[in-house]
Amino acid sequence: MNGSRARDAGQPLLLGVRHHGPGSAKAVRAALEASRPRVVLIEGPPEADPLVPLAAAEDMRPPVALLAHAVDEPGRSAFWPLAGFSPEWVALRWALEHGVPARFIDLPAAHTLAWERDEKDGGGEDTDGGEKDGEDGGMDAGAEQDALDEDVRVDPLGVLADTAGYDDAERWWEDVVEHRGAGKGDALAPFTALEEAMTALRETYGSGGHGRDLIREAHMRLRIRDAQREFEDGVAVVCGAWHVPALRRRTGVTADRALLKGLPKVKTDVTWVPWTHRRLSRAGGYGAGIDSPGWYAHLFAAPDRPVERWLTKVAGLLRAEDRTVSPGHVIEAVRLAETLAALRGRPLPGLGEATDAVRAVMCEGSDVPLALVHDRLVVGDVLGEVPHTVPAVPLQRDLERTQRRLRLRPEAAERELDLDLREETGAERSRLLHRLRLLGIDWGRPAAARSGTGTFRETWRLRWEPELAVRTAEAGVWGTTVLAAATAKAEADAVAARGLADVTALAEHCLLAALPDALPVVMRVLADRAALDTDVAHLAQALPALVRSLRYGDVRGTGTAALAEVAAGLAERVFVGLPPACAGLDADAAEEMRGHVDAVHGALSLLGDVPAAPDGRLRARWRAVLRTLSARDTVPGVLRGRAVRLLLDEGELAQAEAARFMGLALSPGTPPADAAAWIEGFVGGSGGGLLLVHDERLFGLVDRWLTAVPTEAFTDVLPLLRRTFSAYESGVRRTLGELVRRGPGRRDRTDTAAAGAPGFGPGVDEARADAVLPVLRLLLGPDCDEGTRGERVEVRR
Repeated sequence: MNGSRARDAGQPLLLGVRHHGPGSAKAVRAALEASRPRVVLIEGPPEADPLVPLAAAEDMRPPVALLAHAVDEPGRSAFWPLAGFSPEWVALRWALEHGVPARFIDLPAAHTLAWERDEKDGGGEDTDGGEKDGEDGGMDAGAEQDALDEDVRVDPLGVLADTAGYDDAERWWEDVVEHRGAGKGDALAPFTALEEAMTALRETYGSGGHGRDLIREAHMRLRIRDAQREFEDGVAVVCGAWHVPALRRRTGVTADRALLKGLPKVKTDVTWVPWTHRRLSRAGGYGAGIDSPGWYAHLFAAPDRPVERWLTKVAGLLRAEDRTVSPGHVIEAVRLAETLAALRGRPLPGLGEATDAVRAVMCEGSDVPLALVHDRLVVGDVLGEVPHTVPAVPLQRDLERTQRRLRLRPEAAERELDLDLREETGAERSRLLHRLRLLGIDWGRPAAARSGTGTFRETWRLRWEPELAVRTAEAGVWGTTVLAAATAKAEADAVAARGLADVTALAEHCLLAALPDALPVVMRVLADRAALDTDVAHLAQALPALVRSLRYGDVRGTGTAALAEVAAGLAERVFVGLPPACAGLDADAAEEMRGHVDAVHGALSLLGDVPAAPDGRLRARWRAVLRTLSARDTVPGVLRGRAVRLLLDEGELAQAEAARFMGLALSPGTPPADAAAWIEGFVGGSGGGLLLVHDERLFGLVDRWLTAVPTEAFTDVLPLLRRTFSAYESGVRRTLGELVRRGPGRRDRTDTAAAGAPGFGPGVDEARADAVLPVLRLLLGPDCDEGTRGERVEVRR
């Protein structure tokens, strides 16, 4: 076979490519320039033909993707991604620039999506509907596993690479295609050679386990025949190289139509959506067949000296991250990459050689900065753009208008957004993000605020993923605007919620998202569920979300009187039901109940900040409940100890009385396991270790009990004690160890009085005290000199 075969009169020009291959893209452009076809046929869904002119729009910037979804089930969808270096995109743009018709000829998406639906209903392998790039580089949209598939699936590039003596198909493709140049000599020669190789593979392996390809290829042959009747010998076809032998083979029209007869079909909509380089990489969880889209984009765009230009980019990135990288580093890295390529027998340095050179020369052998290079450059965060005139559901249009108004631009790179809810713009942005989360469009995720935990601030992590376009289309069934859709979704979720905690969480979301029309429905469901639910654990789980809702409503200016009444009623029911619910619990149930007790205590502490809540009465009732729990023998030790600790923290229990409770719990008559559980409840969690450090009586009680535990029981209580004390900070554990070494009650009373706390040295260090005075003068100003003596006394104290 030679280059003339592809140019025989009456034969279509078949350009076999690898999807997302910059070398293939350059070769396609050169072949089209040389042959000047009258029509360009491209592997892709024919439903997208009306969208072809939009590819020439000024505001269309790849990477983009064709999105097809079922009209009645928007979540059932498929993507056909196209990067700037994709051969199909290059062919599409060449046709538009030269006034040549461009058409898609793959199996319609209506059949692909119906196939997926039938496979799911039939118990077959359920796929995500995303585009799956075949090893040949063609765009195989939809599920690749099919009843027609054979047991063994062939990787064409892997077979060719193995035949050539390569252990890496990516490296083989780079050497024989990407690094060989395009447009030099016979523009069709690369396609002729690749067709020969694929023909040999198809003769050996048949469909290679890709059984559905037989049906797709039958459809493509029919479309090629239609184009030949219309344009005679001016037909060029850009498709995966794996399909070329099948498209070249002469088959009967009747046989091809027979393969397509009876295929399932659904009504489908198609549009353009933005895509990202990260979603083109396997590292991003998307099997597009390339590991390094950023590198491939560089190879396609670089006019010359690609390695030198790439290493210059790397140096710029590292310098921006405050790493010392000079022009000399770039020169040495280029030399090293070229030397490595020569040693490895490669025609040009590839990404592997460039990466090794960067690691050795610019990163000093460290993989830490190299990971940054891989993330920012090798993969990259490039996000494409599509024109505003592309077809979209009304919800998508409303979201885009809101994004522009609030100046929230979708970006592929993750970024943090700090919002001040006292500002109108910050509050509106917060409401939008919360509404989108309620609709399942997780553009933003809440993060811990760096500036504090106040309710006037929120921190979000934003990252726009291409799949969010599908989520938006799917959410379009709830309404035509974000507000209307979120309201309808919240009402439906409230009715369908299974547990009381789910409804209270939904009420919190409604306040965060400012959905006043949905709140009455949610509150009605909440009141009904709260009245019928008798499980104290469910009530305790629901109360914290209600209290948070009260606080958010206060910050955002939302009416929360109804919520305050429900929260107060819920708290009263918890108070009544908690003591009997805590009796007779096993260890696991007691530990779970301790979490509920902590949650209720924290919620009631917050409730005191809300003017609408009857805080005084509720807080007094709660303290009475804690006293009941602390003194009831039928309550597990971990709950009794926790109740004593909470009362002590609230100032409702003197330390002497807390010591009495501990003495009773650690008395010789108490089983060691119960005593250990009491200790865990009392000193476990935040601040428990400091109690033992600063209260020698409590520490002495624990020490004496622990040393008196019988040997046969010690192994039973040890895991519980280790879990309790291992949660303390290292400084607290170190101080406790020092106290144990010295023994409680053995400290010098004068030293203790002078130091004020264990761990301090004896007496006052006057030199260190005097060293603080200049700082105090600087802080307090020049008028403080007269009080220097008093300052010295205070510092020494």
